[in-house]
Amino acid sequence: MDQARSTISKIFNGEPHSYTRFNLTQNMEGDNSQVEMNLSTNMDEEVGGNGVGDQLNHNNSNRKPFVAQKLVRKPKNLCFMAAATLLIFIIGYLIGYLVHRKKDLAPSCEASKDSFIEPSGYETGAAPLMDWDDVKQLFALKLSAAKFEPVFNEFSSTSHRAGSPGDESLANKVINKFREYGMTSWTDEHFVKVQDPPASGANRLVFKNGKVESPEGFLSYSANGSVTGAVLYAYYGQESDFRWLRDNNINLTNRVVLVRVGRISAAEKVANAAKMGASAVLMYPDPDDYSIGDSTALFGHVHLGSGDPYTPGFPSFNHTQFPPVQSSGLPKILAQTITAGMAANIRKQLGGRNEPESWGRRFKLGEESDVAVVEVNNALVEKKINNVFGVIKGFVDADRYVMIGAQRDAWGAGFATSTVGTSVLVELARSISDMVKNDGFKPRRSIVFASWSAGEYGSVGATEWLEGYLSTLSMKAFSYINLDRVVTGQREFKAAASPLLHGLIESTLAEINSPNKAGTLLSKFAKGNLESNVLEPLKLDNSAYPFLAFSGIPSISFGFTSANPDYPYIGTMLDTKEKLNSATGNQVAQLAEIATRFAGHIALRLVHDHLLRMDLTKYNNVIRAQVGEINSKVNTVKKMQPQLLPKALTVQWLISASGSYSRASRKLVEDIKNSDLEDIEMCRIINDRIMMVERNFLSPYVSPRESPFRHILLGSGPHTLKALSNHVEALRTDHPEADADLFHNQFALATWTVQGCANSLTRDIWSLDNQI
Repeated sequence: MDQARSTISKIFNGEPHSYTRFNLTQNMEGDNSQVEMNLSTNMDEEVGGNGVGDQLNHNNSNRKPFVAQKLVRKPKNLCFMAAATLLIFIIGYLIGYLVHRKKDLAPSCEASKDSFIEPSGYETGAAPLMDWDDVKQLFALKLSAAKFEPVFNEFSSTSHRAGSPGDESLANKVINKFREYGMTSWTDEHFVKVQDPPASGANRLVFKNGKVESPEGFLSYSANGSVTGAVLYAYYGQESDFRWLRDNNINLTNRVVLVRVGRISAAEKVANAAKMGASAVLMYPDPDDYSIGDSTALFGHVHLGSGDPYTPGFPSFNHTQFPPVQSSGLPKILAQTITAGMAANIRKQLGGRNEPESWGRRFKLGEESDVAVVEVNNALVEKKINNVFGVIKGFVDADRYVMIGAQRDAWGAGFATSTVGTSVLVELARSISDMVKNDGFKPRRSIVFASWSAGEYGSVGATEWLEGYLSTLSMKAFSYINLDRVVTGQREFKAAASPLLHGLIESTLAEINSPNKAGTLLSKFAKGNLESNVLEPLKLDNSAYPFLAFSGIPSISFGFTSANPDYPYIGTMLDTKEKLNSATGNQVAQLAEIATRFAGHIALRLVHDHLLRMDLTKYNNVIRAQVGEINSKVNTVKKMQPQLLPKALTVQWLISASGSYSRASRKLVEDIKNSDLEDIEMCRIINDRIMMVERNFLSPYVSPRESPFRHILLGSGPHTLKALSNHVEALRTDHPEADADLFHNQFALATWTVQGCANSLTRDIWSLDNQI
């Protein structure tokens, strides 16, 4: 009303033109759309005997005031003036009301400063805020176990290897679903190089001049050729297993290493064997771990990385022209899978020393006379693959998005590997898009759904997309949710994620009922200790790993699993609906529904709240633990073998950088509590500071081509804090690869990466703590 009175007062005090700007709505970028309203009549229009449209002569300095002219000369216009005055009053009143209402409903993050508690009412003029409990209930109504069976049937396929007609057919089904749900959708095409089984002939194995074996399974990206060497059993092929063999003076050079499948990825087993001088690796499913029969073939890959290894660090678009190059993660030794029956035949004939008791102590390790010939003839082929996308656009920060993805291809039927995940992806898209179209839900940020191809070859489709749009994604995608293998059992629930998401995982588990409604997922599976019973490290062969360690996007992978051993049919032709039903007590649909709820709650929470629900202080413990381990080892070496380390080396720099991050993360929490967050732009600024954390843990000092997983805390390579700790140990034991000067350099770079992350988190250069 005050603004209305002011407007009218200005008009009657002789101000001929008055404009008021007010915010009608807010566009997708958060900028204000302005509307101008002319609140005055054109006082230069004459209403005289010649008609209302006649123009007044502006050059006549002797003309009388317009109002006076009307009152004296045209008394018949008194009614017109009264009506005009009333109209102006009404317009002014409406403007005052709208402005006052806008202030009441101004977008505010104030209520979400403490513990991310959401306010009631409206969050912006464009997007009415639905209460979180209402969002949960609405989402729950969209899902049921019964709806999954027809989706399973629609997306099941016995043949959909990456780049095949079956893969393309499934891609078309997914994008048609996205379009049916009214989502903006598109495809992303890549031409990638992968290894397939020999186009003619076969890979071969001959042990002690016996029967020639031709394994059906294979390991993509193995080196090709033929080698002859003595077989050596190396348990799971872990670094600790090879270290035991070396410490017990067992020759590893040019040996054909026989290892079990499991515990670490096939690529890591081959890399570990290559470092010890082995010439080939044979992998088999041990009956103690996998009950899949003696003749079941295994499929996989041995690229110590992800994506197309022939375009490392850059995308494999068709128009990309780069000189021939190979990933540093490609092995230079042979690798081949064999069946459990073939392995049993070899192990029974091995001589030499007994294996250690911790390995089983049932067989021998092998001796120099246990010779085998291994021949690998894999075919390198180029394939066209398509990633498929659909998006539900946000109503406030449309250019910020959470991503949800699932692998679409498989070696065979791949029911647990790809069908369940693709079905969950489609059901999530259907449910949330329906909430937006029909129920009034308006997410603040966008949700991007992705169906990836060539996942079996090492997350090729997903990684090529990341490489192609890395600069665009760096400040746009704030989280990735992986749906691969969300159901492989029913006895346990496991989640691997960035520490930033651990708190959100815990609160989400507390919101969702466990199977058969026997309490919540938190009470049933965490059992009072989330870290030991639910959380686990994100491994190299997990599809979410490149998002986190290569792109710096906080990521999560989760699923229902069996107790050890887990579902044994991954990477085989036996991964069928019948096998998975058997492993879950015919509860696949029910478990898929709960997994969909879990993924949906995480995604919806991330696009609903004013502030991103990520706890920056969680990284304090991770950094402190790794720095403490390095400090302890360095101090031990300085006391016992001081000549091994440079005199100038001090861990205090790294400890101070760790403290800087801790202070910076706490400072942001204080900023959130103490700031007067009256508009959405302040929320966006704070969210951007949160989004920078994961990305800034990527070391800027290593090449993405040589060390793609640049995350210094969760990545892999010599730049990580874990590698620094191992390097100190190598110096202490006088390992031939240890280098004190190299360690000093890597130590300094890692220190500044931590400090740089802390500096970035403070946002303003005048707020930086300059003391490292």
